[in-house]
Order: sequence, then C-alpha cells, then structure tokens
Amino acid sequence: MPDVPASLHRWRFFRAGGADQLAIERGDDLRHLGSLDPKLWVALACPVDGLELDARTLALMDHDGDGRLRQPEIVAAVQWAVAMLRDPQTLLAGGDLALAAVNDGTDEGRHLLAAARSVLAALGRPAATTIGVAEASEAAAAFAATPLNGDGVVPVEAFEAERRADVEAIIGVIGAATDLSGATGISQATLDAFVAEADAFLAWHEQGGAAGVQPLGAATAAAVAAYEVVRAKIDDYFARTRVAAFDPRALEAVNRQEAEYLAIAARDLSLTADELAGFPLARVEADKPLPLEQGLNPAWADAVAAFRAQVVGPLLGATTATLTAAQWVTVSGTLAPYRAWRAVRAGAKVELLGADRVRALRDGPARSEIAAKIAEDAAKAPERDALANVERLVRYQRDLVSLLNNFVAFRDFYSRERPAVFQAGTLVLDGRSCTLCLRVADPAAHAELAGLAKTYLAYCQCTRPGEAPMTIAAAFTDGEADNLMVGRNGVFWDRQGRDWDATITKIVENPISIREAFWAPYKKLVRLIEEQVARRAAAGAEAADAKIAGAAEQAATADTATVAAAKAAPKKIDVGTVAALGVAFGALATAFAAIAGYLGSMFQLPFWKLVLAIGMIVLLISTPSMVIAWLKLRQRNLGPILDANGWAVNAPVRMNVPFGSSLTSVARLPEGAQSSMIVRYPEPPSALPRLVLVLVAIGFVVSLLAHFKLLPKL
Repeated sequence: MPDVPASLHRWRFFRAGGADQLAIERGDDLRHLGSLDPKLWVALACPVDGLELDARTLALMDHDGDGRLRQPEIVAAVQWAVAMLRDPQTLLAGGDLALAAVNDGTDEGRHLLAAARSVLAALGRPAATTIGVAEASEAAAAFAATPLNGDGVVPVEAFEAERRADVEAIIGVIGAATDLSGATGISQATLDAFVAEADAFLAWHEQGGAAGVQPLGAATAAAVAAYEVVRAKIDDYFARTRVAAFDPRALEAVNRQEAEYLAIAARDLSLTADELAGFPLARVEADKPLPLEQGLNPAWADAVAAFRAQVVGPLLGATTATLTAAQWVTVSGTLAPYRAWRAVRAGAKVELLGADRVRALRDGPARSEIAAKIAEDAAKAPERDALANVERLVRYQRDLVSLLNNFVAFRDFYSRERPAVFQAGTLVLDGRSCTLCLRVADPAAHAELAGLAKTYLAYCQCTRPGEAPMTIAAAFTDGEADNLMVGRNGVFWDRQGRDWDATITKIVENPISIREAFWAPYKKLVRLIEEQVARRAAAGAEAADAKIAGAAEQAATADTATVAAAKAAPKKIDVGTVAALGVAFGALATAFAAIAGYLGSMFQLPFWKLVLAIGMIVLLISTPSMVIAWLKLRQRNLGPILDANGWAVNAPVRMNVPFGSSLTSVARLPEGAQSSMIVRYPEPPSALPRLVLVLVAIGFVVSLLAHFKLLPKL
C-alpha cells in the first residue's frame, strides 16, 4: 500500500479526561506519528525511573542518557522501528518478533535479520520463526562479555603475557578505557594519546642533552632540587647585606629586633622550629659572605648543608666554606639553563616511565601489535551493532506501543484494561483498595505540587525484607476519610505481586466523594460537641481536683475548735448565686418555649409537608458542603501528580466522579453472601432514641395545645 502524505493522514481521537487523545490503532498512525502536532500529545516528557516498563527498553530510547524520555526521542524510536519492519502494523500486535516481519530491503535490516537467525541457531532453534526479548538480550550480553566485542576497547586480559605489561604501562600513565564487559582495557584513542605524550616527552628530553643544560650531568636534577630549597632564603640574605652596606643604621633592623628573640625564647624550641625559620640565614653584616658551616640559622642548617654538598662543592670546590654574592650569582647562572628547560617540560604523564621505556613503547613492536589487536576488535563492530539492533527491535516490538498508549495518549489509564505504566501497584487500607499508586522519591516536594490535583492523597512508606524502602502516593477516590490518618498501616501489592508493609506518613486532604460531603456538616457538629464536652469535662475535673486538694489541706491544718464552730454556725445563702440560678432557669425556659413553639408550628403541618420541611432543612445544611466538594471533584486532575514526579503533562487528565470511583474499590460482601443479624457483645442501649421520642411526644402535645389554643402565652 503506498504511503499517504502526512498532511492527508486521517487521525482518530477519543475523548477522555477532558481532552481529545490519539487512538493508535493502525500502522499508518505510527508511520506518521512524527507529523502529529506535539500540542496534541498528552505528555511531552517523563522520567525513565519509576515506570512499570522494562528499564532496558527505556534506556535504549533515552539517546542522550539523561534519565528522561522526551517527545523527539519517542518519535525517533518509532521511526527506527517502522523502518526496520515491512509493515508497522506488526508493532500493534506486541509479543515476540516474527523474522518474516523484518525489512531486509536495507543493509541494516539484512544484518539485523542475519544476526537474529544466528542467535536462534546458536540456541539450537535454527528453524524458529520468532525471537523473543530473553533470547535477544542473552545473545547481546554474551557477545558483550567476549574480549573482542566490537566496542574498540580491548581488555588487558585479551593480550599475550608479553604485551600485557606494555598495555598496563600505557594505561597506567594515560588512563584506562572501559570495555562493554566492564573490564579495563585500551582503545585506539588511549594509544594515540600515549604516542602524542611520548613524542612531546622525547623531544623535550633530547633538548635536555644540549651543552650547558646539565652542567653536573646526571647529578644536575638533585643539585637543582637542593638549590630550589634555599634559593629564596639566600636571595633574602644577600639583599639584607646590601641594605646594611647602604646604611649602617639599618643593621639592627635587618637582623630582627631583640624583642622578637625574647618572644620565642620563652617557649620550648627545636632546631627546626617554625619561629626560627623566618629569621635570616646568618648574622647580617655589610657585604658579608654567607657562612656555610658556622653561624647558620639552625632551622636551615640541614638545607644549607645539602646545598653545599650537591651544588657549591661540585661547582666551586668542596673546601668552600663561605659563599659570596658574586659566587651566588655564578651558581644561579650555571643552573639557569637546566631550570629553564625544566620549566617547559612536556609529556609529563609518561615521564615516570623513563626515556628508554617510553622510546621502546613508541618505536618498538608493542605499538603496532596493540594497534592491530584494537583494529581486530573494531572489525567486529557490525556484528555487535546487528545484535544490539536485534535486541532493540525485539524490545520495541514488545513495549513500544504500550509506551505510546501511556505517553502520546493515556489510553491504558482510561480504558482500565490494564494498569498504566505509572501505576506502581495496589494499596489495601481502611477497607479499600487503591489502584492509583505512584512511586515518589521526595514526598514533601511531591506534595507541594500534587496538592493542586484536588485529589485525596496518602503518602505511604513501604517496607519489605530484603528490599530497599520506597514511598508511594496513593489516591483515595471513593469512600470516606474518617479513619485515614498518619500512622495507619496497610498492605501494598506491587506490579510483580509482592506484598509490602505500608504506613501512612503524610496526607494531602481533599474531598473524596459527594456522599462524604453530605454528612460532613453533621460530623463536624458532632466532633465540635464532643470537643466542647471533653474540654468542659476536663476543666470541671481540674476544678474539682483543686477543690479537693484545698479542702484536704484545710482539714489537715484547721484547729478542732474552729471546725466545731464552723459546723455550729448556720449556712449563709449567697444572693449572687440565687440570682445567677434564676437567670439560667429563665433562659432555659425561654429557649424551651421557643423550641416548643417552633415544633408546634411544624407539627401543625400535614405529614408530607412536615417531611418536606425536614428534608429542606437537611439540604440547606448539606448543600454548601456538597457544592464545594462537587466543584473540587470536577477539577480532580492527574496532571499535577505526574508533574510532581518529573512528567511534562501536556493536556488535562481529569478524573471525574464515576472514573475516580473505579480507581478505588470499597469493601462489599460477595454476591450471594449471607450476614447474620446476631450481634455479639452489643453496645448498651443509647439514650438518644428515647430523648428523640420524648421530644417528639412533647412536640405532639404542644401541637395539640396550640391547635386548641390552650398553649399559654409567655
């Protein structure tokens, strides 16, 4: 069938979650996916981690290796898979890859097909017509584990013993490359880097053999090292002698003040004390030579002795006991060429090997033999690429369309035929099972954005022996929140069927259902009354305890006669107390009369009007709560929950009330189950029904009195 131009391709969409989503049903949909406006994709990016899809498949699509899949990478994967198949419709079937479906009209396709057949032949199935992920992955891994696997890196163990030492010497100074198998080895880039360093080092080393560069021959390096230790200090000494010669008044200053010596003399000293190291090398006098034996600063005595033995002796004579300023200039000038040569040192990485070893590795047979081995490995690159492509295509055949139905569109999520790739499992807690559970790395950061989803979320810490703990965010979309609280325990089943202990650690509160919102005002009223009663009872108990304690104290300290007199004295009536009681009884009487009048007026209505009036009162109380809940439930959106996990959701992903109810199952008795009405250990009868009957009776009496106009006026 000829290709249809992208501009003429007729797409099919389905409506879900408040947006039109692409229905991927035909091979041509895959062929033209790159031409679909990205604004019509439900997601534009997602993390590689935390998805219930094969991690290896996702890694193959993540071309830049940044741990995220983006829309261009998905398009590239689809286009490659389409090019490798005769008919892209094959991808929609999923499962194993049929060899007959591979497009062998291109070089890449022919190599892929040949590699697939060789894999099956190696497994003893030469007549097989399909290849699966396990077979392709095993073959690719086995080839990668061989010493020569086409990656351009040859492990050290792949060389003969004679060359192994040479390879180790090279990678020891340049650095090792890593083979596909994980072993350390050498690549052509490593060998080229060594040769470049060797060329630079040997050229520089040859310059060191020029006349005058090494006046002391092989001992020049040690002499210069000893010279560098004392150079600054000797320069300082001769500078001080010139200052003293310029003006005798400076002599005391250049030799340090006596107070400075007194300051360090008060402490325990050593000949190498840091305090002495800052003082001049010797006593400074005008144009005085530097003594090399007696009168030296003790902190520098050893360094000067080494300088004398390795520099002064060979250059000026072993009997030289002092060093003049002119001699110092001569010594410095003699060593200057070597110091200048060392300053431009090149090839420092390979210097430790020595010039002879470096020259042997560069110019001997080792270099060519190592290069030949690397070339032999590189020659297997087509075989490696073909096996890698087999694994890649087989994985795409199995997983690609599944990913598209959770990226381009959220078909899996809304069809409910199978869980979406971001659904981690099922949480069973508080008589409910929640299927919208996502892995979360940072609950605190996740909750900041996920709270905008208008969804009730419970973050649970999940633990299982032998497994690293993980955190999930579970959406409760049906039932009530009365018994959901931090610390409650449940069980989480992951997608592999493993059970985890789950404990709620954080809750993001939002309405769960309209039914819950209907009863919310009355529950709040009951909780308010309970809190007030508990508060009053606690206050009363404290007051009673205080009175008892006071009475006990008085009883323990009171005089017997005083107690007897108090008993004989008549009790006084507090007028204020009587007035307060009167006001209280009056208020109660007024309130009771108002309630009675209201009830009387209600009970004068016909029965159906009475029922309607009670219903209207209930609705007036519950409607505001229900309206607020309804508005929030209409806005319930999966997008912020996924965005908080690193997704880039591009379209509304709403979860209305019916769909939300399908994500959370409330416990119900099985069909045909029988329930006994016998209650073991029943609760004692409540006084509330009796109170209601009394109030109804009072209302009925009041209504009769009002009807016959016998109700007294207050």
